[in-house]
Amino acid sequence: MMDDARPLAVFDLDGTLADSGHRQHFLEGARRDWGGFFAAAVDDPPLDEGVRLVLSSAEECEIRYLTGRPERCRRDTVAWLQEQGLPEGRVYMRRNDDRRPARHTKLEILKRLGRECDVRMLVDDDELVCDAAEQAGFAVVRARWAVAAPSMRDAQEREGRT
Repeated sequence: MMDDARPLAVFDLDGTLADSGHRQHFLEGARRDWGGFFAAAVDDPPLDEGVRLVLSSAEECEIRYLTGRPERCRRDTVAWLQEQGLPEGRVYMRRNDDRRPARHTKLEILKRLGRECDVRMLVDDDELVCDAAEQAGFAVVRARWAVAAPSMRDAQEREGRT
């Protein structure tokens, strides 16, 4: 690691920077509509507290985005970040065929980043992701400013979809 490298601040998207509440209905019921759920992400309003934190963090840190969204959502996700005026930063997404729980996929990427750079903090709304990151020695800010529906928590843990 270079001495002059800026530390990283790693931000989740759904429930941290993006209010996905308006698309929760796609995950309710016996048949979840994942295509509809992810297609509607372009209309997510930003979460003010998360936006304030990413903007203030960018003063000292290099920003990275770590999401459970599948790779097929990259174009819409990058466009959304730009439309919100959020800092530029590499976006890490799950492979389209990766259905592992977010706590596994995100921690794997976070550990890789930690070997390359100083990770100042992870900001995420998923309590299981936060617990796993803390147990691995990362500083965590728990994004508790958005209400996650039970269907979203289930999707993150059991279905490995977001």
